[in-house]
Amino acid sequence: MRWMVDECVHGYIIERLKASGHDVVLVSDVLPASDDGSILSMAREEHRILLTQALDFGEIVFRDRFLGVDGIVLLRMRLHPIALVWRRLEAAIDELGEGLIGRYVVVGASRFRSRPLK
Repeated sequence: MRWMVDECVHGYIIERLKASGHDVVLVSDVLPASDDGSILSMAREEHRILLTQALDFGEIVFRDRFLGVDGIVLLRMRLHPIALVWRRLEAAIDELGEGLIGRYVVVGASRFRSRPLK
């Protein structure tokens, strides 16, 4: 799976994604300190799912109708141990797989919520 990982995502998650064979691009490497619109544009252009912990992206996509992004996964687990956050993300990837594409998915401690982006 092709990911664009936001600057707010913990390095442990990034390393686990890479170790699992995912194609990972870091916002901090390609667009450091960029605005959310630029990040979404690059994710769209490169056909990558955006992985973030920032709530703003959902707002931009649904309120401002920013269309064409391949997917957004929001990790909604700020106060949980990072190993648990990874296990929940891994479970979402295993369960939803290619179903992450075209969706806004919120990964929480006990469940996933998902809705179409279009």
